[in-house]
Amino acid sequence: MISLQFLLTAIVVVLAPGTGVVYTLATALGQGRQASVWAALGCTVGIVPHLLAAVLGLAAVLHTSALLFQMVKFAGVAYLLWLAWQALKSGGALSIDADRAPVPRFAVARRGALINILNPKLSIFFLALLPPFLSGNAATATAEMVLLGAIFMAFTFVIFVGYGIFAATARDAILSSERAMRWLNRSFAAIFAALGLRLALERA
Repeated sequence: MISLQFLLTAIVVVLAPGTGVVYTLATALGQGRQASVWAALGCTVGIVPHLLAAVLGLAAVLHTSALLFQMVKFAGVAYLLWLAWQALKSGGALSIDADRAPVPRFAVARRGALINILNPKLSIFFLALLPPFLSGNAATATAEMVLLGAIFMAFTFVIFVGYGIFAATARDAILSSERAMRWLNRSFAAIFAALGLRLALERA
């Protein structure tokens, strides 16, 4: 069940730059190492509803219900566009600014959680990813899916924290350059906007 193939697949999927990675990097550069850990925690917690949906079969319902899928999807699109604005806006929640006030840890984690919660493709992803690695025993299928999902979440947290710590090491140099901060704020805004557009084009 917990095969080398599953572990490698999970690591590769988590390492691939996505919305959660971008959010963690932006948080690390804008608010430091400790905040990036909370961002990683939030992104990890945001996986839980999708894992439960896959285990309970609700992901299949989401996949077959066009209305429900569209509702969650466009809520996610709106949220990503809001994050883009917060990166671009002076003093915004994601802007990189040497004079910004610290952001409460819970707020950092909450934003990370919402990024994943409002991504309907994640439930369908778990529904496709986990079953091939199950033992085939119907009596233990639920427990096996929960275990595999928990391993995936652990990888997510550890790897995202790694991304955050790496980015935080460059924070002092970036905060000393107005040009670098301006460039990064625009870049993160463009990335979040592009991710929102990509999500808008997704189909169930």
